[in-house]
Amino acid sequence: MKYFAALSVFLSIFLQAQKISVKGDLSKAVTFTYEDLQKYPVHEVKSIDILNHKMEFKKNLKNLKGVLLKDVLSGVIFDAPTPKELSIFYLVCTAEDGYKVVYSWNELFNTEAGDHIMLITSENGAPASGAKEGITLITPGDRATGRRYVKNLSEIVIKKAD
Repeated sequence: MKYFAALSVFLSIFLQAQKISVKGDLSKAVTFTYEDLQKYPVHEVKSIDILNHKMEFKKNLKNLKGVLLKDVLSGVIFDAPTPKELSIFYLVCTAEDGYKVVYSWNELFNTEAGDHIMLITSENGAPASGAKEGITLITPGDRATGRRYVKNLSEIVIKKAD
């Protein structure tokens, strides 16, 4: 029983360890933890194949639960004096290992794609932040899903195009 209690404490600390910072051309930088993500509406993906740029199968992810990236960023205030200027923003999403992918503000908030871009918080019932790949970012609507499959997401930098 003591082992179980110690394991529970360790897991609760470990699960909250991964943080995702959001910074850049914003009124205020913010940081999200695994616990913070639990406050958003949950979306599910039963199964998704991860395909590389050559459309070759890499792996299959099953029973995913997560939150929409646009929901998480909905409270972030972009440094845009007028709504028209939002069209020049883009997001650089970076993994702990330095892998980066890009989304435009319009893609995220003004297309159907934004209704599916997710931060995965659990896979097969296991919390994602306790897994090797941590909280991941997926774009189920992509053809080559592996191109924007970001494992251990650590940072989102909001920028304005010149």
